[in-house]
Amino acid sequence: MTNTPAEQAEKVAGVEVGERRISIPGMSEEGENLAAQTNTAADHSHGGVGESKEITAGIGSRAKRHIGFDVEGFPEPNGREEEWRFTPLKKLAPVITDAATEGEPVSYEVTAPENVTVSSLGQDAAPRNTVLHPADRAAVVGSKNTAEALHLKVPADAEVTEPIRVDITGAESGKRANSHIVLEAESHAKAVFVLEHRGSAAFNGNVEVKVADGADIKVISLQRWNDDAIHVGQHDAEVGRDAKYKHVAVTLGGEVVRLNANFRYAAEGGEAEMYGLYFADSGQHLEHRTFVDHNAPRNASNVLYKGALQGESARTVWVGDVLIRKAAEGTDSYEKNQNLVLTDGARADSVPNLEIETGVIEGAGHASSTGRFDENHLFYLMARGIPEKEARQLVVRGFLNEIIQKIGVDSIEESLQEDLENELEIAGY
Repeated sequence: MTNTPAEQAEKVAGVEVGERRISIPGMSEEGENLAAQTNTAADHSHGGVGESKEITAGIGSRAKRHIGFDVEGFPEPNGREEEWRFTPLKKLAPVITDAATEGEPVSYEVTAPENVTVSSLGQDAAPRNTVLHPADRAAVVGSKNTAEALHLKVPADAEVTEPIRVDITGAESGKRANSHIVLEAESHAKAVFVLEHRGSAAFNGNVEVKVADGADIKVISLQRWNDDAIHVGQHDAEVGRDAKYKHVAVTLGGEVVRLNANFRYAAEGGEAEMYGLYFADSGQHLEHRTFVDHNAPRNASNVLYKGALQGESARTVWVGDVLIRKAAEGTDSYEKNQNLVLTDGARADSVPNLEIETGVIEGAGHASSTGRFDENHLFYLMARGIPEKEARQLVVRGFLNEIIQKIGVDSIEESLQEDLENELEIAGY
C-alpha cells in the first residue's frame, strides 16, 4: 500500500517533519532531553533541485548562541563558522568591518502622521538596545557605529490608517552606511511600518521593534537596491501580551543581501508571523535567516519564506531556527521554506531547525522544499489552451503571490507585481 505524504514525512532526531504538525514519539511532559537529542542527532539534509547536497550536523542549541554589544566578542568570521558558512564574506567585507559611516552615503525620508513621534535615540537611550541584542559580527559593528538611532513611536490606543514609511536611499556604491531604527508601538496601538531600501551603498542596518500589550503591528522591509548594493541587517522584535506582530521581508535587489529576522515574547497570548519573498538573478546572493524564540507560554508563531532563482550563479539561502523553551508550554509554531529553481546554474540552500524543550505544546514543525516547475501544473494550463510561456508565468506568479498578499498594502502589492513581471521578462518567460 502506498504511504500518504504525511506518512512519508522525513524523520529528524526522532521528530517527524513535513507538511503537517509534528508528533513526538514517547515525549514526556517535561521533555528536557529532546533538545539535547536534536542537537547531537544524526546528520540530515533536505534535498532539492539546485540545493546543496552537503550534510549538516547538529551544532548545539540556539539558546547558547553568543549575543552582546562588545565587538571583541565577535571575531571577524572566516567562513568556517556555522552562521557564516553560506555567506560570501569577501563581498561583505565593507559592512562587517568595525568602521564608521563614510560621509552621508544614504538619505532617510520619513512619512508619518502627526500623532506618530519621530525622534532620535543615543546609545544608552531606552528603548534602544532593549529589544535588539547583536547576534553576529555585522550587527554588533553596526550598532556600535550608529551614534543616533531613528525612533518612531505610535501612542497607546492609536490606529494609524496609512503606512508609516521610512525611505532609505543609497547615493554611492561601496560607501559604508551604519543604521539603527527603533519602531515602538504602545499598548493597543495599530500601525504598518514600511522600510524601503533603494539606490546603492554598503548598508549595515539594525531594526528593533517593541510591540506592547495588545498592539497590532506590521513591519514590511523592501530591499529594492541597485545591482551593486550590499546590505546586512538584524531585525529583532519583542511581542507583548495578547499582541500581534507580522514581519514581511521582500528582497529583489542588491548584489549581496543578508537579513536576520528574529522575535521573542514578553508575555503569553502573543501571535507573531514572519513572511519572506526573494527573487535571485545571476550574480545575486540573497540570504535570509529567521529565529523564533518561544520563551513564554501559550504563544503562536508562523514562518513562511518563498523564493525563485534564475540565471547562472544565482544563490539563495534560508536558515530558520525555532526554539521552544521549557517555559513555553502551550506553544503553537510552524515554519516552512519553498524554492522554485527556474534555470540551470542556480542554487538554493534551505536549512530548517527545530528545538523543543517541553512536550506540553499545541503543535510544532517545519518543512522545506526546492525544485523546478510542477509539470502537472504546466500540462493542466496548456491543455486548456494557454501557451507555454504564459503558463509558466502563471505558475511563478501563483507560487509567489501568497507572500505578496500578506502585505496588505494595495500600492505595495501592485508595485511588487510589476517587479515580478520584470523579473520574469529577464528569465524569458
